[in-house]
Amino acid sequence: MARKYVLDTNLYIDAIRSPLKEQALEGFLERNAPMTYMSAVVMQELRAGAVTDAQAKVLQDGIFDVFERRNRVVGPSAIAFKDCGRILATLFRQDGVPYKDRPRSLVNDILIAITCRENGFTLLTADEDFKMIRPHLRGFAHAPPWPADANSRRAIRAARLTSSPA
Repeated sequence: MARKYVLDTNLYIDAIRSPLKEQALEGFLERNAPMTYMSAVVMQELRAGAVTDAQAKVLQDGIFDVFERRNRVVGPSAIAFKDCGRILATLFRQDGVPYKDRPRSLVNDILIAITCRENGFTLLTADEDFKMIRPHLRGFAHAPPWPADANSRRAIRAARLTSSPA
């Protein structure tokens, strides 16, 4: 069975800022577009960064439309929000940092991770926050960008090794 992917916000931002990373993203999508989905949380983060109408149009036309037309946008469920609260409470018990003092991006990252787990997706990311989240979310798989042959047996095995035990 082919592995399905969600790409984290940082990968799109890196591609916007660097022609080399844009080529890496395009190459991955050429090989894996049918197995790649967009997180609604990633959409929100990207759209929040598009402060001009021109930037918003580029995002909509160049990224969002592609996923929306194919019905490949996934969002957190009601249970995901409850689970996110559980993880934040657990982190508070561990380190004493209250929710109000946590970066907003951590909440989004937790919601992205839960959405991936709920849908059986592997998250591709360069964000280290997911290493902190993973122990609190059984079955969540994430991997660094860009697996050369994302659906090879080796890549699937590596993604399983980075996920926490079920």
